[in-house]
Amino acid sequence: QVQLVESGGGLVQPGGSLRLSCAASETIFNFNAMAWYRQAPGKERDLVARFARGGITDYADSVKGRFTISRDIAKNTVFLQMESLKPEDTAVYYCNAESPYGFRTRHYWGQGTQVTVSS
Repeated sequence: QVQLVESGGGLVQPGGSLRLSCAASETIFNFNAMAWYRQAPGKERDLVARFARGGITDYADSVKGRFTISRDIAKNTVFLQMESLKPEDTAVYYCNAESPYGFRTRHYWGQGTQVTVSS
């Protein structure tokens, strides 16, 4: 079973920045992709950023140009650098890993970390 451990969440003022980290229990090189999702109270869990095999990245339109997903293979860690944060970015952020399972894909999730953007 793959375990994902998140850190870096907290309280930040509008316009500020945060870096989220997600450490995996095994090499992330074997995953098809890693991603960050977020869920605000009363809303659905939505994709924020995804880093797929081959170095292909995708971002939600709401964060494009402000957030950057990256990885450190040697440390089995994926990052989400968040800049110019807005109150609407307030949510629980979840780390996700996609692992091949035959012809299917197995999804693993972190525990979630709270990000609050407020004055």
